[in-house]
Amino acid sequence: MKLNELAPPAGAKKSRKRIGRGQGSGTAQTAGKGHKGQNSRSGGGVRPGFEGGQMPLQRRLPKRGFSNYPFRQNVAEVNLRDLTGFAAGSVVDAQALAEAGLIKGTFDAIKLLGDGEIQVALTVKVDKISAGAKTKVEAAGGSVELV
Repeated sequence: MKLNELAPPAGAKKSRKRIGRGQGSGTAQTAGKGHKGQNSRSGGGVRPGFEGGQMPLQRRLPKRGFSNYPFRQNVAEVNLRDLTGFAAGSVVDAQALAEAGLIKGTFDAIKLLGDGEIQVALTVKVDKISAGAKTKVEAAGGSVELV
């Protein structure tokens, strides 16, 4: 058997129903939508979640919790293990991280986290840093500047 000889079994592939294409098609005139009514009209039907006028479930359930959406900060997280590609003595700031492909897009802040180890001395300029990351950078001979 070859690839060009492969074919689905008989009856497995069914052509789509072409509605509204003349009397001989079997689905002419009303195109399978019946007569009159909301669902027979162009753009007919109800919106998602509509329950026929009954109070929708989304409005019946109690609202709980708190949403900080308008005031949330978009923080880019970078781990120490990601900084292994930088040369000793180099400055690691937002521009250097973007060029290295470690952060993409726009952020309100960049935070350095302490996951991983670092062997080279780097000057790190970030908005936030964890206590563990700060001790590891300074132990390697580097320095930390909060922007």
